[in-house]
Amino acid sequence: MRRTIFSPEHEALRATAREFLDRHVRPRMEQFAEAHGLPRDVWIEAGKQGLLGLMVPEEYGGGGSDDWLFTVVVSEELAKVSASLSTAIGIHSDVVAPYLVDLGTEEQKKRWLPGFCSGEIVTAIAMTEPSGGSDLAALRTTAVRDGDAYVLNGSKTFITNGFSADLVIVAASTSPEKGARGITLFGVEYGMEGFTRGRKLDKVGQIESDTAELFFDNVRVPAANVIGEVDKGFVYMMERLVQERIGAAVSNTAQVSQILQETIEYAKERKAFGQSIGSFQHNKFKLAEMVTKVEVTQAFVDQCNVAHAAGELSAVDAAKAKWWSAQVQNEVLDECVQLYGGYGYMNEYRVARAWRDARVTKIWAGSNEIMKELIGRDLGLLRLLLARDLALLKTRSAEVQDHGAGYRAVGSKPGTV
Repeated sequence: MRRTIFSPEHEALRATAREFLDRHVRPRMEQFAEAHGLPRDVWIEAGKQGLLGLMVPEEYGGGGSDDWLFTVVVSEELAKVSASLSTAIGIHSDVVAPYLVDLGTEEQKKRWLPGFCSGEIVTAIAMTEPSGGSDLAALRTTAVRDGDAYVLNGSKTFITNGFSADLVIVAASTSPEKGARGITLFGVEYGMEGFTRGRKLDKVGQIESDTAELFFDNVRVPAANVIGEVDKGFVYMMERLVQERIGAAVSNTAQVSQILQETIEYAKERKAFGQSIGSFQHNKFKLAEMVTKVEVTQAFVDQCNVAHAAGELSAVDAAKAKWWSAQVQNEVLDECVQLYGGYGYMNEYRVARAWRDARVTKIWAGSNEIMKELIGRDLGLLRLLLARDLALLKTRSAEVQDHGAGYRAVGSKPGTV
């Protein structure tokens, strides 16, 4: 189905992104895989092409756009080459950027955003902890006020760009007694005493992006590095998870669309029993199912993108897009591997790497199970559960009262025979 959400200006940016990828990324993918990360010159070149700060105001070195669809175009082109690229650059440009632009002080913006847009400052966001998973309210990393600074202690894990980041937005508990309402965000800069990073984590997939553990041992973070207001961090994260989740859906859908098209071409060319494997009815039906699934998913994600560009995308619809696109992506890529046969299990084939890269999309940005929980609550199912429990409690209370009356009528005590 023909997509209709993009203008000629969007497509012009798409051409720029493709040229950047063709010249500076595609020829070096093996190098990135061996290094488990992107070298700084790639970030710098992406900055020169204006791909890192599309929605950052011009006075801080950005593109000054307020149109989310420009970001979508770049994310799609990155994902078509490698999900790792879309992840690494997307965390920087799409996830971290709103925190700095929307919540940063004027001093913070002037200090960080020009380098952010040029690629000289690479960023990450550190929410997840070894014991917390998707439960952002259960943070153990703490920040205690001490004069004009906060003393930060704790650790984070699974942090994309964590090994190479110059600036990390860290979520820490500043008022533990308040639980989720006592979380604050800090801009922690590499080089601060006590801030160390662990090794690059050995991931199953997405090996071209670096992922690391971060450790904070009595790190003195200036109070001037607080992002937004103290104790408002959880609210800020919840507000911006909508963009992170629709961004994940964009990448998921673009990646699987590209690999599916490559699989169709392979099915036309690959011969077995004297004919192309795509001509066998079973394979033909499989491909028809996959194309339909992906195009229907794309149509929903496109409408979510239009809604987000207008500031109207709900957290529930973002959750739908995130979990469904991840589910379809994994199902379709698994079928693509099957169509390639033994070659589909070889790392030298893009389909194998894409299949491996996709598995994490059902876990991060909130697991698919968490997404379904959010959707289910919106259906009023939580209220139904509470109503049922209340009714059950009343029934049991009445039964206890009836039993008590019965015992008293025969002169017995409850619990005796």
